[in-house]
Amino acid sequence: MILGLYTVEALQQAIAANPQQWRPLVLTNGCFDLLHAGHVRYLQAAKLLGRSLVIGLNSDASVRGIKPQEPGSPPRPIIPERQRAEVLAALKPVDGVVIFSEPTATQLIEALKPDIYVKGGDYQIATLPEAETVFAYGGRIELVQIEVPSSTSAIIRQILSAIP
Repeated sequence: MILGLYTVEALQQAIAANPQQWRPLVLTNGCFDLLHAGHVRYLQAAKLLGRSLVIGLNSDASVRGIKPQEPGSPPRPIIPERQRAEVLAALKPVDGVVIFSEPTATQLIEALKPDIYVKGGDYQIATLPEAETVFAYGGRIELVQIEVPSSTSAIIRQILSAIP
């Protein structure tokens, strides 16, 4: 059992039973494969926007669908979903993690109805597939400035370029 890892149903029940502990609820989502300082700063900034921060974590299958294997690179994700969930759940700003299998977080947003949906500043609200769902129930979207420009894909490329 991983402390802080929820099913959608269990998290819905926890929020309903104790809304003052959870709301305003901030939700973000991503792969979080090879956690780096950019991820940590992003999550710290997201947490400041509400009372609780929940991460929708892409399952291994959904990561494979959205992160095509680059030539010469290992298949993604590098770290299995339960290990990624455990690391994320242990971070101070994180109040809960939910693994989801869809290519977007739309179904998770529909289920949890976060007060604030957060993505990185490299996204645009106009092109977010989840935006319509968030706005439909009166939620708000915040884009968090990227403080440490890094990416797991770039880290993998750097490691592979160092191998003779």
